[in-house]
Amino acid sequence: MTKSNVKIPLFSTGDIGGLTYTLTNNIVNYLIVIATLSGVLAWPDELVYGRVIPGMSIGLLLSGLYYAFMAYKLGKKEGRSDVTALPSGVSTPAMFVILYGVIMPLHYALNDPYLTWSAAIAACFIGGFVEFCGGFIGPWMKKRIPRAALLGTVAGIGFIWMATQGVFDVFSDPVIGMPILLVAMVGVFGGYIFKKKFPPLVIAIIGGIVYALALGRTHVDFSGIGFYMPNPATSIQSLLNGFAVVVPYLTIIIPIEIYNFIETMDNVEASNAAGDNYSIREAQFADGVCTMLSASFGGVVPNTVWLGHAGLKKSGAEIGFSWVGGVLLGLAGIFGMFSLFSKLVPPAIAAITYLWCSVVMVSQAFKECKVKHYAAIAVAMVPPVADYLYTQITGSVGIADIFTKTLPSGVSGYETEVSQFLIDNGVMWRGVAEVKSGAIIIGIILGTITVFIIDHRLDKVAITALAASVLSLFGFIHSSALGVYFKSPFAIGYLIVAVLSFIMHLGRGKWLDAPDNYEYV
Repeated sequence: MTKSNVKIPLFSTGDIGGLTYTLTNNIVNYLIVIATLSGVLAWPDELVYGRVIPGMSIGLLLSGLYYAFMAYKLGKKEGRSDVTALPSGVSTPAMFVILYGVIMPLHYALNDPYLTWSAAIAACFIGGFVEFCGGFIGPWMKKRIPRAALLGTVAGIGFIWMATQGVFDVFSDPVIGMPILLVAMVGVFGGYIFKKKFPPLVIAIIGGIVYALALGRTHVDFSGIGFYMPNPATSIQSLLNGFAVVVPYLTIIIPIEIYNFIETMDNVEASNAAGDNYSIREAQFADGVCTMLSASFGGVVPNTVWLGHAGLKKSGAEIGFSWVGGVLLGLAGIFGMFSLFSKLVPPAIAAITYLWCSVVMVSQAFKECKVKHYAAIAVAMVPPVADYLYTQITGSVGIADIFTKTLPSGVSGYETEVSQFLIDNGVMWRGVAEVKSGAIIIGIILGTITVFIIDHRLDKVAITALAASVLSLFGFIHSSALGVYFKSPFAIGYLIVAVLSFIMHLGRGKWLDAPDNYEYV
């Protein structure tokens, strides 16, 4: 059989785990959007369920179909039937930034939900265009950024956001969570399999839903079912009107979308490491186009390639979870089924997908990189922790603008008194706000610098630090918004590092030496 004649199944047993991962995580994100727009801002149901949710769902439908098509093409090209589609969905970090950094302040300033929605879909469209542009520089960046820096940053995000949430959710309801976790781990980490090759993960998912229903932890609720077909003519006219309103918020939109296409680049790189050689450029183009189309139908949050490809591949997921997930999410938005999904699936099901995907990502980062670069992976994993801490602490203290300020350096955080109060009470807060802004880019920078130091390329360390200085100067990292920050201590600090690195590079073999086989552990 030739490569092009290989049979690629449209759906396999392994796709059930991937489908659960796609559905549960997107359902959670959609519920956050609904709770914010309907609950906090009191937008009318006609706007939320009739325009925003269906528009976002169309974006997910298109991306799910396209990434299944990409996997199908790759399988035909390489003569393999075990290709795993790229997981995709709503960009969670971008979702929070759009909701609280763009939509919420616009809502209170304009006092008009429909005009605010116009600005929000314009912001989403602009973000999609930025994502699309990332396709031109993504491959260039991949060739020049060490794999340890990319995979280390992804591993850090997976560990701090997904693994922790997975473990916490399991133990929040141990009667449900612990048995489901055990059955899943027996298959995922132990390699056990039931007769007729039925994976324990599938048993854990299907059996977990039935188990939760039997114990009354979840239930079936059809009260939210309806028909909410978006009108693109209305959305496009509103989109055009929104461009003028959203201009002042470009300094928020552009950085988060740069984050988005770097996230896509990171996650496609992780899929390459797992054995599926997807085009970074094509994935970034797809993200951008699907986001722009979603905005044209009323969506307000961009699409992105998700974390977790390695975990999905380990579980046997192929292309079915992508296209089936896209179709189900598309129909869910049009027919108002998200509340049904959320009430049917127990949190423990999502928890096990979080946990095993994140563990595989961390393991993969170390497996696919040289042993001598392990330090770079560890360093790159740290900045995402700042993003997590900032979100958790500010969320617990409360979203109150009166307590925050933007410093001349561009850092946005609590005022000195509040920050000192947190520190005095033992909260790990010093430097968190500074590292939180642009955490993914900072992780890549620190990981890259560490790799070049290990490889005795201090000249490349200098170039990397110089690039970081420029990024700091214009607010791409360590700042809450784009701008020109001449007083940025980060720009100055990185510049000093660049100069010192170049001086030490010139002194190599003269007054500075390094053994070729040095081991730091």
